[in-house]
Amino acid sequence: MGVMRFLIHPAARLRDWPEVHRAYVCGTDQTVFPTRVELQGNVMACRRPNSESGKLHVAWDVPGFGRPVLSTASLPERDEPYLLPVELARGKLVQLRNQAATWQGAGMLMPQGFADLNSEAHRLFARCAAVQEQPDQACSLAEDVIRRACEAAEMLTRAYSRQSLANRQRRYQQIPTLLGCNLSQELLDAGEQQTFVDTFNAAGVPIEWKLIEAVEGQYHWEASDALVDWCTEHRLVARGGPLLDFSPDGLPPWLWKWEQDVSNLQSFVCDFVETAMRRYLGKIRLWEISARVNSGGALTLSEEARLSLVAKTLEVARHVDEESQLFIRVDQPWAEYQARGQHRLSPLHFADALLRAGLGLSGVNLEIAVGYRPRGSSSRDLLDYSRLIDVWSVLGLPLHVTLAFPSAKGPDAHCTSDLEVDTQSWKAGWSAEAQRDWIELHLPLLLAKPAVVGVFWTHYSDAQPHTFPHAGLLDAGGQPKPALDRIAHQRKAWLK
Repeated sequence: MGVMRFLIHPAARLRDWPEVHRAYVCGTDQTVFPTRVELQGNVMACRRPNSESGKLHVAWDVPGFGRPVLSTASLPERDEPYLLPVELARGKLVQLRNQAATWQGAGMLMPQGFADLNSEAHRLFARCAAVQEQPDQACSLAEDVIRRACEAAEMLTRAYSRQSLANRQRRYQQIPTLLGCNLSQELLDAGEQQTFVDTFNAAGVPIEWKLIEAVEGQYHWEASDALVDWCTEHRLVARGGPLLDFSPDGLPPWLWKWEQDVSNLQSFVCDFVETAMRRYLGKIRLWEISARVNSGGALTLSEEARLSLVAKTLEVARHVDEESQLFIRVDQPWAEYQARGQHRLSPLHFADALLRAGLGLSGVNLEIAVGYRPRGSSSRDLLDYSRLIDVWSVLGLPLHVTLAFPSAKGPDAHCTSDLEVDTQSWKAGWSAEAQRDWIELHLPLLLAKPAVVGVFWTHYSDAQPHTFPHAGLLDAGGQPKPALDRIAHQRKAWLK
């Protein structure tokens, strides 16, 4: 059992800070260790199965940035506690310096003002590191370093987005990326339909097992048929699925009685995948076979059982249609859920295992749902998103990204899941304006990444049944939120 200790200074930070218990440690290869966090006064002890050097990840208040997850540099264990703010400042500077060197080496022009801001952050850190025996002064300086480093990181990443988009547009004139939104089973009204078509060039059609066959043997295809025909009529690229949703309560309830009968369970699953794909053969060429396969929870299936089941469904799907693109969706792609010690494979390792099996996996859909609990991603800065896409790009597979971000907090009458909007926020409190600003900041970065061939919003309207509270682009009254206009603007600027 390894232990890393950190002094949280000032101790007042521990007030109203439940996020400290969500902290976790990862190795130099980004593998998340099962981590148990204990507080003794203002000393945080992180216990894990080994004593390797590691990086602590924890949410931290940063003026102007909300409470993003920050990480330390790789640290060895030692008896004396580390000063947490100092190590978070060091970690951010290391990340910033390495990324700037990588992009500059690739020919990127550094944005005006970046050199001065970066130099000032490093100068302050030199002072900070020199006075660690005076925690008050060291931590105060560290807070300034973190804020400046986050500002520099955002400035750098936004410059990368602009330059990369300009380069891609010179090559393609209009970037060939899908920009879509997931639909509900209900057809939109006439006005909403036109706005959708003007904003998006793709749509997620909810061909989900629990919706199609809620009662064993009784299939209801009417809603899906209508949506597929509507997409065809309006020349939208249709992505069908997810056929199987492995989140809690994501599969038909009648399957529970077959939970322990692996052979019959596999037979039922494969039969539905084959039936659905044959029904829309030639109409849908892009399929999301399964969702949330990495974190799971459906039918209390083990990690090995989920992996085996997904592998079999990919094999069946490829047999049905050799030309279709087959995607799987992974949620919580930073793998913070591994800290609970219930999963052996990271999301990347899960996808890599399927890829290596040669089953015809065409791509991976990364679900990034910011601000939700218990299954969502914590807020992070823009540079962390860029690094995430780069890490997943090593698979050599096309990537889709599905996004969710709340425009409000509190009860949501049409939400069908147990998800809640988290207490911690992004740069500002949860609001329609914050949702708009978040999209305006992150969407250009995703469009700038060559590995990302599709970006989808989680659902269109809060007036229809949905999974993520308050994440729609229309409010519960059917009125457009400011975020919808921002997406339309990006589509007009960059896409077909």
